[in-house]
Amino acid sequence: MTKVLIIIPAFNEAGNVGAAVDQVRRSSVPCDILVVDDGSTDTTAQEARAHKAVVLSLPFNLGIGGAVQTGFKYAREHGYDIAVQIDGDGQHDASYLARLIEPIERQQADLVIGSRFLAPSDGFKSTFTRRVGIRFFVSLINMLTATKITDPTSGFRAYSRKMIASFAMYYPHDFPEPEAVVVAKRANAVILEIPVVMRARQGGVSSIGSIKSLYYMLKVTVAILLHMIRRRERHENDH
Repeated sequence: MTKVLIIIPAFNEAGNVGAAVDQVRRSSVPCDILVVDDGSTDTTAQEARAHKAVVLSLPFNLGIGGAVQTGFKYAREHGYDIAVQIDGDGQHDASYLARLIEPIERQQADLVIGSRFLAPSDGFKSTFTRRVGIRFFVSLINMLTATKITDPTSGFRAYSRKMIASFAMYYPHDFPEPEAVVVAKRANAVILEIPVVMRARQGGVSSIGSIKSLYYMLKVTVAILLHMIRRRERHENDH
């Protein structure tokens, strides 16, 4: 039987994280649920434990990348075959879990991304500013890797054992999702997308506003380009 771990990174998601855990539990996928409490100052950890999730509480806020990598390390150390990342704010619909992991179970993919932009998805598409950023990263990733990913910022993803091992060793820390696609592609991962419907966050306020979105685009672009340069230098040194 395939051993599946759901990784829910959460920072100050009290009021949301319990519902996210419960929704995963109602899905048709047998799985374990890990909430990585990323240094929250509210009752996120207590709420997750009350809803019977395993909780790892980080001593201070590492950011989404550090929290997710903590989940990968846990998955590797406990022998999971598939890890699935789901946001703790209620945006991701756990009813898509079975479809998300199916290509990995069939050994057809190493990374499966839930895309809000593939037909027939008609749910929440994000704010205008973020959609501009998403289109930018679609073009950048396609140019650098010849891979067309429609939703490179989606945090609703499933990973094979190969990707669990790889990302346990290295995972981008700040705004990691677009760079992680590039890292996976450079590791010869097979990447697929499936259509999903997303919702607006169910409570609280996102930590990424309009101005921070512009900073996000610049920082992630630099990180991706540096990764490509370092990769090319290592390749040239090996030859």
